[in-house]
Amino acid sequence: MTILEQIARTVRERLEERKRRVPVSLLEERSHYQSPTLPLAPALRTGELAIIAELKKASPSKGIIRREFNVPELARQYKWHGAQAISVLTEPDYFQGSLEHLEAARRTVDLPLLRKDFILDPYQIVEARAYGADAVLLIAALLDPVQLHELHAMATELGLSCLVEVHSESELDRLDLDKIEILGVNNRDLHTFEVDVNRAVQVLRHVPERIVRVAESGLRTADELVHLRRHGIDAVLIGEAFMRAPHPGEALERLRREVQRRLAAPDMLRMAV
Repeated sequence: MTILEQIARTVRERLEERKRRVPVSLLEERSHYQSPTLPLAPALRTGELAIIAELKKASPSKGIIRREFNVPELARQYKWHGAQAISVLTEPDYFQGSLEHLEAARRTVDLPLLRKDFILDPYQIVEARAYGADAVLLIAALLDPVQLHELHAMATELGLSCLVEVHSESELDRLDLDKIEILGVNNRDLHTFEVDVNRAVQVLRHVPERIVRVAESGLRTADELVHLRRHGIDAVLIGEAFMRAPHPGEALERLRREVQRRLAAPDMLRMAV
């Protein structure tokens, strides 16, 4: 059993308890449920490499990543220092996330918010909407094509964007790319946890240009981000590298400015010639 399968099993167990405790009717009464949402795709198509900065307290492979986890402060830092969107981990057992973290971020910033979790059931789409998400993560490896289509359609109907995540080229065959607006590739091998930053480039070169292309997981350096941008990647999702920094917002801005500088260098050289 892979770690992804273990997490999915735990999520299913918790989900039944949540459904009993908080029925859909109560979720639909929450104020965020009827509030307008912010579209994710336009926020990531900026003409430059967009950054989805992640609020991530822990992970199954690294344990606790950041002990001081003041969600409003971290969200403000990300906004002030140039993130185009914020990803919020809401899975409690392996990542120490919560829906309350999502709601706290929603009350603090007006950036698009991605609920990053292991979405297996329509109930979780309603939860995401009720707690202030603008988008949800749908992991192709966890869902059969029918489930993925149904969850994607439901999220769209509720005004939520979908970041569909794949891990390999073979998973593309299970997708209806005509319906997908944002596609992400997780660079981390689910069996070994090793990261290959070229995985996103290799997989996303096969998708139509109209789809927003996102590289996820294990990204740290300006060299990696410049390489990704030069190979057609529109956005990156980064969590741990920022969460381990004393001031995550400042780490974000330093990285963002260095990437901009390096990408602009060839143009400056041509102008000089």
